[in-house]
Amino acid sequence: MADQTPDLPPTELWVERTGTRRYTGRSSRGAEVLIGSENVEGVFTPGELLKIALAACSGMSSDFPLSRRLGDDYDATIRVSGAADRENEVYPHLEEELVLDLSELDTEAQARLLALVERSIDKVCTVGRTLKAGTKVSLTITPES
Repeated sequence: MADQTPDLPPTELWVERTGTRRYTGRSSRGAEVLIGSENVEGVFTPGELLKIALAACSGMSSDFPLSRRLGDDYDATIRVSGAADRENEVYPHLEEELVLDLSELDTEAQARLLALVERSIDKVCTVGRTLKAGTKVSLTITPES
């Protein structure tokens, strides 16, 4: 999913250190998320945020076809998991599970809808597409003046 629409300025994102291995992620739209180590209550780890971003992107990418077929008030839960390979510091496999109530659809209609949802996610989920393709990451370190 695109992070911005063409007529809006890009959202600025940053994190600020708030303690030992604790940060607050912020956006220019006023959003905040608490980030920290796994042993700290009430925070997400960076890896958990990556997984949540993937699940949220899949949900948002499938929202239109699902709401069109199931109605605007349909319930969905997307679970995401994947253990880190600590030797290489990567997540070698992330697994998503989209849980939906499709009981009102016959088997054939369910199959058609699920195929459409998979195509929608594959086509427009920017986070999933980026993870599958890999991406270049650049870091610039700027001393404060």
